[in-house]
Amino acid sequence: MRLIDAHAHLQAGRLIHEADALLAAARAVGLERAIMPGWDVATSEAGVSLATRQGIDAAVGIHPHVSGTATDADRARIRELVQDPVVRSVGETGLDYDRGYSPRDAQLANLRWHLALARQVGLPLILHCRSKPGRRDAQDDLIEALREADVGDADWQDRLAGRPPAVLHSFSGPVDYAEAALELGCAVSISGLAFRTGEESTAEVARLVPSERLLVETDAPWLSPPGAPRGRNEPRYVEVTARWVAEQRGVDPDVLGDQLVAAYDRTFAAR
Repeated sequence: MRLIDAHAHLQAGRLIHEADALLAAARAVGLERAIMPGWDVATSEAGVSLATRQGIDAAVGIHPHVSGTATDADRARIRELVQDPVVRSVGETGLDYDRGYSPRDAQLANLRWHLALARQVGLPLILHCRSKPGRRDAQDDLIEALREADVGDADWQDRLAGRPPAVLHSFSGPVDYAEAALELGCAVSISGLAFRTGEESTAEVARLVPSERLLVETDAPWLSPPGAPRGRNEPRYVEVTARWVAEQRGVDPDVLGDQLVAAYDRTFAAR
């Protein structure tokens, strides 16, 4: 089965010294594409370095967790990094009202800054979105912010040359949230989070996303699927999630693999 990993953090402290070996192991089981999103300046820089060395892709951005402490200098550095040719996306950014490490106002301002940057440079965003269990306020605020930024309008489509304007990374939320994002042209990425209690709606979402906007990911080293060590996830385990998605959609895994590679190439196309 052909595989992609649309979100992995091999530049995370616990994996950085093994990143080359972990990518080699994943390639041995079919991995063809991977992108390494940063969550602050240091990890964005490290992701660019890893992507350059390994011939993969990177994304640069400031995560909602650290949005409250991000400085003008941090944002200026992200603006510099986004010009690197290995950078294919802006992020990881978004909203996290579950852990709430940064004030909501700071998270929203950070999200809007990334939206403006993505539109300016013509790259899709990678969006993190979590609410507390049983709530959906982060998802609703995210969709509102996307609409306020006119995501999906003719100008966005022109600047991104038909690519999705954003990816809902590691999907979590109600079905109508996914539907609203799809109406704006977004892509959806499924991770090992889909196997956890409380995330049952992801199975329906995995069935409704158009194949050209459907991705899978590990979010390594986190969100381990069944069979992967907890807290020690790595790109080769994306196969577990990909086969589960194929089962939900009722398609042959090899067919889905071809679709995943095509969707990745469309989403994270070179500028």
